[in-house]
Amino acid sequence: MNRGTVLRVARPTDRLDEIVHFYVAGLGLVRLASFEDHDGFDGVMLGVPGAPYHLEFTRTRRHDRDRSPDPDNLLVFYVPDRHEWLKAINRMQAAGYAPVASFNPYWDRLGRTFADPDGRRVVLQNEVWQP
Repeated sequence: MNRGTVLRVARPTDRLDEIVHFYVAGLGLVRLASFEDHDGFDGVMLGVPGAPYHLEFTRTRRHDRDRSPDPDNLLVFYVPDRHEWLKAINRMQAAGYAPVASFNPYWDRLGRTFADPDGRRVVLQNEVWQP
């Protein structure tokens, strides 16, 4: 893959409006695009404008999705600046989301974990990601 590669993480939900609120009001992402009734699917793309990644959440009008997320299935955002990290934590809490204990205690040492309306976990990690 090259520098022009864009990462999209796509995930189904039956709670699209609640999910959008969590990631926009809580995490501070922006609605980049959306669609309705595209072959029976509605969807919203959320992210940071210009970033090489975004999240897509879809719901189908055909059936309900499986609602059994694993507590160690994580979406991790590395926020190295402590001031920005604390702002992110405060924004989540102001939007009505309380931290939850991580399944893996590693994430509680330098991060805070939140459960989205589907029960999927999002970690705000206060460190620089090192490959």
